[in-house]
Amino acid sequence: MLMQTHEARLSDLREELARRDLQGFVVPISDEHLSEYVGAYAQRLAWLTGFGGSAGAAVVLKDHAAMFVDGRYTIQVRDQVDGKLYDYKSVPQDNMGDWIADNAAQGARIGFDPWLHTRGWAKAMAKRLEKAGAELVAVESNPIDAVWSDQPEPSPAPAFVQDEAHTGRSSAAKRGDIASWLNDEGLDAVVISALDSVAWTLNIRGSDVDHTPVALSYLMVQADGTADWFIAPEKVSDEVRFALGNAVRIRTRDEFAGAFAELAGKRVAADPERSVYAIFERLDAVGADVALETDPAVLPKAIKTSAEQQGHRDAQARDGAAVSRFLNWLEGEGPKGTVDELSAAAKLQAFRAGNSELVDLSFDTISGAGSNGALCHYRVSEETCLPLEPNSVYLVDSGGQYKDGTTDITRTVWIGPDAPPADIKDRYTRVLQGHIALDMAIFPTGTPGSALDVLARQFLWQAGVDYPHGTGHGVGSFLGVHEGPQRIAKGRGGQAGTDQSLEAGMILSNEPGYYKAGEYGIRIENLVLVEERQIDGMEGEWFGFETLTLVPIDRTLVNREMLSEAEIAWWNDYHTKVRDVLAPQLDGDALAWLEKSCQPL
Repeated sequence: MLMQTHEARLSDLREELARRDLQGFVVPISDEHLSEYVGAYAQRLAWLTGFGGSAGAAVVLKDHAAMFVDGRYTIQVRDQVDGKLYDYKSVPQDNMGDWIADNAAQGARIGFDPWLHTRGWAKAMAKRLEKAGAELVAVESNPIDAVWSDQPEPSPAPAFVQDEAHTGRSSAAKRGDIASWLNDEGLDAVVISALDSVAWTLNIRGSDVDHTPVALSYLMVQADGTADWFIAPEKVSDEVRFALGNAVRIRTRDEFAGAFAELAGKRVAADPERSVYAIFERLDAVGADVALETDPAVLPKAIKTSAEQQGHRDAQARDGAAVSRFLNWLEGEGPKGTVDELSAAAKLQAFRAGNSELVDLSFDTISGAGSNGALCHYRVSEETCLPLEPNSVYLVDSGGQYKDGTTDITRTVWIGPDAPPADIKDRYTRVLQGHIALDMAIFPTGTPGSALDVLARQFLWQAGVDYPHGTGHGVGSFLGVHEGPQRIAKGRGGQAGTDQSLEAGMILSNEPGYYKAGEYGIRIENLVLVEERQIDGMEGEWFGFETLTLVPIDRTLVNREMLSEAEIAWWNDYHTKVRDVLAPQLDGDALAWLEKSCQPL
């Protein structure tokens, strides 16, 4: 049987839309939980168009279609999506609502799946289309599912307990805190649909989504501390039931939509940023009094317990040894010209897998040689894979999921044998200076991430260059590698998280970079923990960062003459700690490489 082409899939979808009297449909990358990474069953955009990025959407009209992606995927979308079938549109310059308004016929009914979009998106889109004489229509079932004949089923993988030794707090205590919040706010219940929030609240993990250890489920927590957990029953073992106890009622996932009737007349909280439109639609339909509130698990989940903090340190130490073994191997093999992006990523994964405590990668490894490294969110494939050329820059951004922590590290290395040119060393050293400046920051309580962002950019700005992404994102504890609400970024346009104050116990990345289009990319990323600082004569509370990631930074690319004495001291102190923590785990060539790499600068 011949594989169905993307052109045939688009044609089948249009026929299905016509049967439903729809003149268009919006196809996002999303699932019912608005997850960053989605399961295979929810990869509708990839199935329809061939696009493999992690963010984007398509609009399909009767005789016209378009792909909407941001600047990270400008090149990738052209490689993967047929330009004869779809226009390429760039977000935020191109507005989806405007494009539909310009291309849809008067009176057009544009469908959307209410389980895949936020309330805010639906309201704004409906308003824009109404002005253009079109209508946004919530579909009862997704039309792609009707034409995707071999659509995978949702994962049947069992949920499992994340024990209290790792979490530092019981599920009962967490639910008790949520119940106290509900009572303080005069609320009867809260609907929690973000998968990492459900997992954190219940101290449960799963393997339903690649790289993120969560179980497909929903949670309703009542003001008395009891909860209803909606999950496929075959995924729940006796061990999980025992761990949760009688206060958590386990109900089937299919019951979730109908369970809103039990909230009729009650005051119910739901997060408009983390809950799909369909949840609000059902709450409104049963007459609930809806309170738009931030998911109550978000902030406490971000503030790690002492057990989670120590777990991260332990995970980072194991992970650092694996990455160091890889970098030692790469130093010898890279200059031979026999390694490519895919084989390098596979080798790094093999070194991580040598540790029996590795559960999964925390995301698909970004393995960028030469010009591909200049694509800051590049994802290697058979079609795009480049060799690691001698005398070039190689960027590798990777991470692991361990029961005690989630890692995320970027190292940029020079593939010899010759010395790197002065201009590349200049850019690398400026990135390093920004990384050091942020790592050494001391700041008062109430400081948001946006206030620190310039520390990492200042040396690049002095040279008239910048990087097109945020400087730091939150990281979970054996959960999502990207976690809110904290973030270090410029804060323009009200970007989510940039106004969130940094609090002791939060973990963030520190990852400034530089990208020269068509030539190379540079990024240096460590994870850091916000910790309290004691300063003689201080007034109020002050914070700084503990560096968690421990892997040598490539000294070949550093222009020592550009560094201050304080920056050199930071380098030497950091590498002393790297050597002290990693040396007991290494031997032979890897240990010799570590000792050489950790020599004073």
